[in-house]
Amino acid sequence: MASATWSMLSLRAVLPSSSFSSSSSSPSTRCFSPSIRLSRSSIQPSRSWSHSARGHSPSFRVSALPAFSGLSIANRLNLGTAMRHGKRVPKLGRPADQRRALLRGLTTELLRHGRIKTTRAKARAMRKHVDHMITLAKGGSLHQRRQALGFIYDKQLVHALFAEVPDRYGERNGGYTRIIRTMPRRGDCAPMAFIELV
Repeated sequence: MASATWSMLSLRAVLPSSSFSSSSSSPSTRCFSPSIRLSRSSIQPSRSWSHSARGHSPSFRVSALPAFSGLSIANRLNLGTAMRHGKRVPKLGRPADQRRALLRGLTTELLRHGRIKTTRAKARAMRKHVDHMITLAKGGSLHQRRQALGFIYDKQLVHALFAEVPDRYGERNGGYTRIIRTMPRRGDCAPMAFIELV
């Protein structure tokens, strides 16, 4: 028994020519679903399509299109944004505006007194803001001073910070705070800690 082989050209020869006319297929009804395989280095279709006379199967490469040249892999394939792995921030049981106000207040009081007692979660959450304020004070520019004024509540504290920090932390690159664990809080047994400036 002979094996039956066919191709698109033989199929078009059998069918009427009107079914393959350019007026019968609109751009909205055309199906564009190439099988794409992902690799670590690039995105490319699993087979290259040849450009036919009717224009129904043009050659297609995702990276070759100018509209996709500056986009990431996820945006090229319309997969949406990537997942936020490793982007967790401490919520501290508060919405975003209250959490920012709490961290601003804790940072202000730590810079004023040099040592405060709070929960371990709040101490870990605020230490990056304290380090950032000290880094701004080490720079000493007008823009950095205005950034610190926008975060720290006390204006006079900001000016004192910018005057003292270059001499105190001029040779230290980061790590301006120290967290010391202490006894849990009575009542809810929350883990407590002292946070202080080095």
